[in-house]
Amino acid sequence: MAEGLQNALWALGGVPLEHRSDSLSAAFCNLEQDAAADLTERYEALCVHYGMTPTRNNRGVAHENGAIEGPHAHLKRSLQQALLLRGSGDFTDLASYRGFVDEVVGHANARRRKALEIERARLKPLPPRRTDDHEEELVSVTRSSGFYLRRIFYTVPSRLIGHRLRVRLYDERLECLLGGTLVLTLRRGRVPKGQPDRGRCGHVVDYHHVIHALRRKPMALLNLVYRDQLFPRDAFRHAWDRLVATQASRNACRTMVGLLALAHDRACEAELALALQAILDAGEVPDLTTLQRRFMPASMAIPDVTVTIPAAMAYDALLSTPQIGLLS
Repeated sequence: MAEGLQNALWALGGVPLEHRSDSLSAAFCNLEQDAAADLTERYEALCVHYGMTPTRNNRGVAHENGAIEGPHAHLKRSLQQALLLRGSGDFTDLASYRGFVDEVVGHANARRRKALEIERARLKPLPPRRTDDHEEELVSVTRSSGFYLRRIFYTVPSRLIGHRLRVRLYDERLECLLGGTLVLTLRRGRVPKGQPDRGRCGHVVDYHHVIHALRRKPMALLNLVYRDQLFPRDAFRHAWDRLVATQASRNACRTMVGLLALAHDRACEAELALALQAILDAGEVPDLTTLQRRFMPASMAIPDVTVTIPAAMAYDALLSTPQIGLLS
């Protein structure tokens, strides 16, 4: 909410006198007392920073909720219609989807521009800067090249093992800082729906972070807790299923780890996925040796470089050159 509200205020170019929110008692009942108090303090600090008076809807006054829920429903319908016209709900990344939403919202707000200019004169000026719209946590990177944070296990590069990271939690990402230096940005994980409340049950895994450890112990892949999240594309997951079904566990693990290592070393994840899918569609089993030869770099002849070292006497000519004095 803090990020979205600040984006709206800075796009608006001013601050209203009040900020009205719904009565969130139902949501707060599911939080511990300390967590609920922390959210209340952070919300109040946000309003103080912008000089807004926090207010909430009056209970039992239905039209106050309807004034917000009605436009919200209209926006959702507009997005659905825009997706139908677009022909697909697939986006390459989160930034692309956000750009799509901004276009729909901007088109809807264009009709309200004249009314907005009338109200803009009543807005208070913005503060000199934004305030924080994230939380911070300190985590320790374990020997398994990862850390746990709010029931989610995140993998990080092995060079960070043993370090303490300061993590900024945003709605969709985590920014990991070592000291004051940003060293890594991760996708924020969510606890899977339907999971019982028994602690650590979510994973955000990047095979680039753990492939070096798997090379040393490929059999660890067989019973790895986050194995399904380890595969970067569906073709790799389907290849694993085919290998396990047709080969001994030891051979299947070695082949699969080799395929992941090949994608990591040669930066050919997408091309290798296409090759794996073609092999699977043909009813065959991936062969690691064949694929390694296929994706090996083309052989290049190393040129002969001859370095001629000048004789030391050649520098005497430099010493005998007249020196040009500096002008005072």
